[in-house]
Amino acid sequence: METTLDNNVKNKLATWNHPYKVAKEFSKRTAYFSMEFALHQGLKTYSGGLGFLAGSHMRSVYDLKQNVIGVGILWKYGYYDQNRNRDQTLRVDFVEKNYSFLEDSGLEVEVRVNNNYQVKVRALVLKPEVFGSAPIYFLTTDVEGNDFLSRSITNNLYDSNQETRVAQSIVLGIGGAKIIEALGGADVYHLNEGHALPAFYYLQNQGSKAQMAFTTHTPERAGNVENNAYYLNNLGFFGERFSDEQVRQKMTNGDNVNHTVAALRFAGTANAVSKLHAVVAANMWKDFSGTAKIIPITNAQNLLFWQDDEVKKAWKKKDAKSFVKRKKNLRKVSLKKCLSKRAKFLIQKC
Repeated sequence: METTLDNNVKNKLATWNHPYKVAKEFSKRTAYFSMEFALHQGLKTYSGGLGFLAGSHMRSVYDLKQNVIGVGILWKYGYYDQNRNRDQTLRVDFVEKNYSFLEDSGLEVEVRVNNNYQVKVRALVLKPEVFGSAPIYFLTTDVEGNDFLSRSITNNLYDSNQETRVAQSIVLGIGGAKIIEALGGADVYHLNEGHALPAFYYLQNQGSKAQMAFTTHTPERAGNVENNAYYLNNLGFFGERFSDEQVRQKMTNGDNVNHTVAALRFAGTANAVSKLHAVVAANMWKDFSGTAKIIPITNAQNLLFWQDDEVKKAWKKKDAKSFVKRKKNLRKVSLKKCLSKRAKFLIQKC
């Protein structure tokens, strides 16, 4: 695996490194792949709950001194920006974001997307000190040397074009796995949903003995992505171009590859995000052989960042009156920041 490294970049950003001493109980090197990370409003790399879970994980990594590095995509335009027209109807805008607080790692790898075998993927780093999180390597194809189409792969989170979405998975999965290799490799590769599934195929192709872990979120089968296996093979999803017979071995149902089923077959450990969800997910995939047992790990957010101090005090004292009062006050503060007439109406009703 070839990796380009700029000589003028400090070596620490190009190696597996944390600014703290890793706790003994969390010594395994773990790479955590997620299409979204919600850490701060100034870093528009999220759309919703998947990102907030990943973001809180990365904050907890920092608090607990775990040996984890995050891998995501640096979305040039984020998900979208919501604004209003003059008549107050909603408008979707795509505004280029400024991420001046990220640092160039100097690491650049190449991945194959369709017939382009040299799509360049660059890694920029969110250092732990910025937001109090694990180091996160954000990948971008908007780099010199890529053609227009290649540069646009990392423009929009959840792009509406199917081929672009597959390309994004290739960049995150294979590009991310190659960046982790350049950092010295990991003991565990953990996928937060199936977007980075190509990472598992890449590791398999390399004969890697690393552990694979998977978190499933979507409780509706229709919401779990699947694509035609031959189509994925042509685009480079599997890391190599395989024969038709080899492609058939990767199919999960008919001619398709269900990303969740494939991830569950790779994973030695898999989890759902609540007890009920684990039951639903296990039932949803029970007809597919060779899948990992899905255990429940209840979704949570980082209390040190998200929980209000007064709410926490009231909860600890079991003071329901103060608890409700503080929540109402916080609600008013939030609504006052909104400019819509609807928000002003709700404030009056609080």
